[in-house]
Amino acid sequence: MCLDTSGLHLRAYGTMADVTTTGAGEQHLSDLVWLRRVRDRIDRAYAEPLDVEALARGAHMSAGHFSREFKRAFGESPYGYLMTRRIERAMALLRRGDMSVTDACFAVGCQSLGTFSTRFTELVGVSPSEYRRVEAGVTEGLPACVEKEVTRPIRHRVGSASEQQRV
Repeated sequence: MCLDTSGLHLRAYGTMADVTTTGAGEQHLSDLVWLRRVRDRIDRAYAEPLDVEALARGAHMSAGHFSREFKRAFGESPYGYLMTRRIERAMALLRRGDMSVTDACFAVGCQSLGTFSTRFTELVGVSPSEYRRVEAGVTEGLPACVEKEVTRPIRHRVGSASEQQRV
């Protein structure tokens, strides 16, 4: 009998369930490492064309398993996470006030203005053009770390960032 660091007694040889659970736990931890790497890739390369199959290959998983595990680990699908990053970056571009909605859409890697506008409205609560009109220059002078936190898109958020700050 051996003693682990938490003070629990462990048998030298476990049951089949013990062996299977341990293997599954190790596989889950390995999957999490790959999932974090893919999430970091999405964060860095959000403007590039990315598809679930290519991301899954990068995580050494099938597309279905990758999608399920990504959602389990991070709370949204890989596509949803990618679009959230793109919308977050588009919000920053639109706040500057010197870029049109169409230019911001294509600058963040979206291929369809309609999909971009729909997703933007869903995440932010207002259309991209309304956001640009109302929010231009609102965060001027704020430190980048504060600006990022205050303006982060949150699914189903109602109203603009400036309205939420007033509450």
